[in-house]
Amino acid sequence: MLEIKNLQVKLEEEDKQILKGVDLTVEAGKVHAIMGPNGSGKSTLSYVLSGKDGYEVTGGEATLEGQDILEMEPEERAAAGLFLAFQYPVEIPGVGNMTFLRTAVNAQRKARGEEEMSSTEFLKVVREKAKSLKIDAEMLKRPVNVGFSGGEKKRNEILQMAMLEPKMCILDETDSGLDVDAMKLVADGVNALRGEGRSFLVITHYQRLLDHIKPDVVHIMANGRIIKTGGPELALEVENNGYADLIEEEA
Repeated sequence: MLEIKNLQVKLEEEDKQILKGVDLTVEAGKVHAIMGPNGSGKSTLSYVLSGKDGYEVTGGEATLEGQDILEMEPEERAAAGLFLAFQYPVEIPGVGNMTFLRTAVNAQRKARGEEEMSSTEFLKVVREKAKSLKIDAEMLKRPVNVGFSGGEKKRNEILQMAMLEPKMCILDETDSGLDVDAMKLVADGVNALRGEGRSFLVITHYQRLLDHIKPDVVHIMANGRIIKTGGPELALEVENNGYADLIEEEA
């Protein structure tokens, strides 16, 4: 699904290398988690894959189902099936949630040469998805994320994900600032979307999210590289012992 080979990235503004040769393969239908100390390059990886400005790829490659995504515009990556859930979702005053969702869904359908959804069809689908994700219908009537709690913003992103049906979902520290109940709701939403044709890359600091979203593979990132890969037990090891030993082993 996603293949990254020797990816090297620096900041455009300053000559600072952030990613120093990342290798990562995420198979279709699998959930991979990336953990690592602050400044290890986890969020940079998610930004570069989704096409955020301010980064320069100095080497390596990244493909989604064999397509080179680094050459695409952000909206082309989205239409190809890439989705990024932000650490801090932005508020969009004056734009209704329903309008936003329908515009996004139809823009992607159009880009893929598919027929756009009618208002009636869209309403039916969005209500079903919201209900299955335990999202209050009132939330759908409000402007995007305006006045939403942290948990509501994250659940709204899971709803966006459910409507867009991406192939590759990247969650960038989606558990930031969430209490246990909100985190469980978000995790339930993610688990409901797991399937054969959809993969997840979950970037997190904490084992507690991985108690709810059980990953197939866990990677530890430090100093711009993935230094260790293992099963879910690797996350527990980090929770108990920290990163220092693993970073020392690598050195």
